[in-house]
Amino acid sequence: MNELVSIIVPTYNTEKFIRSTIDSVLNQTYTNWEMILVDDASTDKTVSVIEEFAQKDSRIKLFKLPKNQGNGFARNAALEKATGKYIAYLDADDLWFPEKLEKQILFLKTNNLHFTFSFYDSIDEEGNDLNRRVESPNPLTYKQLFFCNYVGNLTAIYDADYFGKIILATSQKRQDWRIWLTILKKIEIAKPVPEPLALYRIRKDSVSSSKFKLIKHNFGVYREFHGYNFVFSILLMMRFLFTQLVIKPRYIKKN
Repeated sequence: MNELVSIIVPTYNTEKFIRSTIDSVLNQTYTNWEMILVDDASTDKTVSVIEEFAQKDSRIKLFKLPKNQGNGFARNAALEKATGKYIAYLDADDLWFPEKLEKQILFLKTNNLHFTFSFYDSIDEEGNDLNRRVESPNPLTYKQLFFCNYVGNLTAIYDADYFGKIILATSQKRQDWRIWLTILKKIEIAKPVPEPLALYRIRKDSVSSSKFKLIKHNFGVYREFHGYNFVFSILLMMRFLFTQLVIKPRYIKKN
């Protein structure tokens, strides 16, 4: 149970949060990991903070992009550097609970799985608990995922020996959802670890805080990624919005 886990972390102007994010990885009870951080030309002190940690722990690896090219490009660049059997994702402002990796790797092996994720709790920009736990269907089917992204990026782990490294076009938004759809199309259903293993930070300036941008990017998944025509993509978006507004709230609980 000691295979290497590659943790993919794109960074851009996250000086305020990155220290806590790295600390949450350093505090993992599962210790065989590499944390690959690709900085997307930050203009704050993000890089210097990461360099402090990298100098003290060789498992923390920093790569710097010469110009800003977007979160998807940075994530792909990190993925190309990964050498682990397992790929895990963590955004630069989110946090993991100490037993996150240990519990998920054990869950994968015990259940003979190649992909899993978990529930997660939410905090605000200052780290205050929002009393909001996000769960998911269990098991999660491809059809359910098709109409709603139930997989929190900060919780997902997949077996790169089984799937290969899943690298998608950097121009496409909602890259994380597209990755899970690619995985579920192959394995049909996924089982989450049925407990919260991470903390998702809700920020005022995030893409998810802009409903218009989110609808636009989700529409792009149906139009560009799946290749459906404009009219059918509109119909699918109507079903997507129904799922988001009526069904998904059933999986959001108080923690």
